Amino acid sequence: MPANADTLAPLIAIIGTDGSGKSTVSEHVAQWITRYGPAGQAHLGKQSGNIGRAMARWPLIGPAIDRLIRRKSDGVNDRIKDGKQPEFLPSLVISAFTLRRQRRFKRMLAMRKRGLIVVTDRFPQVEIPGAYDGPGFPDTTQGSWAVVRMARHERKVFDWMAGYRPDLVLRLNVSLDVACQRKPDHRRDALRRKIEVTPLLKYSGAHVVDIDADQPLAKVIADVEAAVEATMARKGYVAKR
Repeated sequence: MPANADTLAPLIAIIGTDGSGKSTVSEHVAQWITRYGPAGQAHLGKQSGNIGRAMARWPLIGPAIDRLIRRKSDGVNDRIKDGKQPEFLPSLVISAFTLRRQRRFKRMLAMRKRGLIVVTDRFPQVEIPGAYDGPGFPDTTQGSWAVVRMARHERKVFDWMAGYRPDLVLRLNVSLDVACQRKPDHRRDALRRKIEVTPLLKYSGAHVVDIDADQPLAKVIADVEAAVEATMARKGYVAKR
């Protein structure tokens, strides 16, 4: 962890697959936590899926673009599973998303340095490449020099971001059927992969609280508030009356 991390305002990260209610919970916590002081909110995911789904809804050419994106995405994922670096053009796309994520992370850090309590939707991790806000390049030296150089730069960025451990990670766990019901426009196999990865993420040893996101929203919110209250008390924060 960076030497000055303990002097920063609290950081609450909310993670979970699509359909877990992550965005809804993040919005609620960002408003609710202001009882402890000024707060800010940040989205630290790359949002490539949202971009792809938006393009798929374009008139006439949308379905063709959707098929192309899926085919290219599956090809990159297959190479990563085999321990191979992506090809050059996909590597450029991965690097562009890394730069975008790095800018967002720096803005988030700036808020914390100004004393704002920060709530993030998602958080970078380095434990599992190629999935769930992890590095897009596999941990291998194979590939062209240009791709390997991009991979090394990405790893450096992710190691730096992951070094700022959240004070609390709220892990929203949802079953596959519930996630598919809530997100019918998402691929079932993609949701399954994310759900399987969710419990494996440790976020560099951060304090993680598991939340059953299959529950009604009111119960999820109550469990989340209780976890945040405990963390804020541990950090010495007292809620305004």
